[in-house]
Amino acid sequence: MLLAIDVGNTNTVIGVFEGKKQLGIWRIRTVEDTTVDEYRIMLRNLAELEGMDPLKIDGAIISCVVPPLISALEELCASLKITPFFVGPGMKTGMPIRYDNPREVGADRIVNAVAAYEKFACELIAVDFGTATTFDYINKLGEYEGGAIAPGVKIAAEALFHEASKLFRVELAAPARVIAKDTASAIQSGIIFGYAALVDGILMRMFEELGSRPKVVATGGLARVISAETKLVDVVDDDLTMEGLRILYFRNVSPKK
Repeated sequence: MLLAIDVGNTNTVIGVFEGKKQLGIWRIRTVEDTTVDEYRIMLRNLAELEGMDPLKIDGAIISCVVPPLISALEELCASLKITPFFVGPGMKTGMPIRYDNPREVGADRIVNAVAAYEKFACELIAVDFGTATTFDYINKLGEYEGGAIAPGVKIAAEALFHEASKLFRVELAAPARVIAKDTASAIQSGIIFGYAALVDGILMRMFEELGSRPKVVATGGLARVISAETKLVDVVDDDLTMEGLRILYFRNVSPKK
């Protein structure tokens, strides 16, 4: 079994695969001082809920943008008697990176790009609604060309609540109307509909620059909420990053499987 872990600034996603089969995927909060014992307890409990034995895990791949957690993750894998593969510079992606400095491209962006092209095999833009929202363009030959990075929905919302003392936190959900009749709905309207307009605006500019209309694939924690209010997102794939990690593991560590 393969253990795949994607550590983001806000959330950590943990997945277990057997070959191509997804056995379980879980999303937890990222806490910078999480200990190896806490990871072991979480993994054991999550795996047992799905009827799995974590001791049968014999491979691991990790994408981590929170360096203080790397040591604990290495110790977690050591307790399972496996050596993890960390996504980073030098990995075999099977995808040419047409960035001025390929080492600047975040691991999560490459993972999403690889998974999206593997699944759809066409010119596309992968949009990941994470701590930051990333837009990554892959051409029809399967080459990563670059993209855009915007503040994430939650970051934008937190900035509003922090700087405007009379405004309060609301559920990040679309209200019934754009022209709201109460403050909570007005905040939801500005955040959700405003962010959907940001997404469509960047995508439209990309289309115009490219002179083509790539397929748009969205993923990430708020992908379904925001994409439902956009006009240009074609499909939402909640497990795109996990699938990308699975693909990269077998391309790098065990290509014969």
